[in-house]
Amino acid sequence: MSAASDHRLSWLLKANDDAITQWATAAASTRDESALRTLLEFYLIQAGRKQGQLSGRTLATYHTALTAFLTWCAAEHVSLTTPTRRDLARYRTHLDQRANRGRRGGRTLSPSTISVYLTTARLLYRAMHWAGVIREALPDDVRSPHDPTRSVIRNPPYEEELELALQSASPALQALLLLCSHGGLRITEALSARRSHLHAGVLTVHGKGGKARHVPLSARTRAALLLLPSSPQHDRYFEWTYHQAYYRLQVLFRQLQLTWRGFHAARKSAATRLYHQTHDFTRVAIFLGHSSADTTRRYVKIDEDDVATEVEDW
Repeated sequence: MSAASDHRLSWLLKANDDAITQWATAAASTRDESALRTLLEFYLIQAGRKQGQLSGRTLATYHTALTAFLTWCAAEHVSLTTPTRRDLARYRTHLDQRANRGRRGGRTLSPSTISVYLTTARLLYRAMHWAGVIREALPDDVRSPHDPTRSVIRNPPYEEELELALQSASPALQALLLLCSHGGLRITEALSARRSHLHAGVLTVHGKGGKARHVPLSARTRAALLLLPSSPQHDRYFEWTYHQAYYRLQVLFRQLQLTWRGFHAARKSAATRLYHQTHDFTRVAIFLGHSSADTTRRYVKIDEDDVATEVEDW
């Protein structure tokens, strides 16, 4: 979050309703992306999401989606201050047809990406309604697309390629990969890991919503962390941002001619491996920091013929 955004958030916390409405209306009228980012963040905070609970990755996702929406609004001459009930439906049609830039073959956006982009547009309109920019909330009748493919199939856990990457990774990248693939940490949790939070092989992790959990680390992960240089001035194991860590591992996988599918696939690896050892979704959910085992089920890869031996003699 930039210094300008921090300053605006501080001002919004003290401003009265009329001042907020005037400021937000000016931002919407000129499609001031920086100011509208702040409005969206402030609305999320006021709606019950504490500022500390909005991770850098979450904000980056909202910002990317907001840029896409404002770009479309400018191209289609859509007014944010006087929206029509068809604007979101038109935007949904645009997203359905938009090419997935950076991908080969001119593929269109995935259902999950369309869902994120639509959600961000809805949140922006709700924020403007909350701020008094628009008088009536837009009808919420534009639905996000349903993707019948399970996320664990779309982006499966790493298997053999993970071990190949670990063998060639630098000590820091190896430790980071192990925290995700053995410890089941989210990448933001892994990058925030501190030496002072590790006691007797158990790492205290502050996850989504500020919830703390205690994660037992494998012997291999503990050994990898011990190899990292330390100093009294630096308690954190890593000084990388998310994008810096992502880039380094992307380069490593490319050099090894392996497919890099992001950090979440490593977290799914931990979930899948632990489930096949425990056969207990609840225990895996606690390990991952999920509030519901139903979420955990989407992380675990189970072979389609998993019950073949059980039904053989029926």
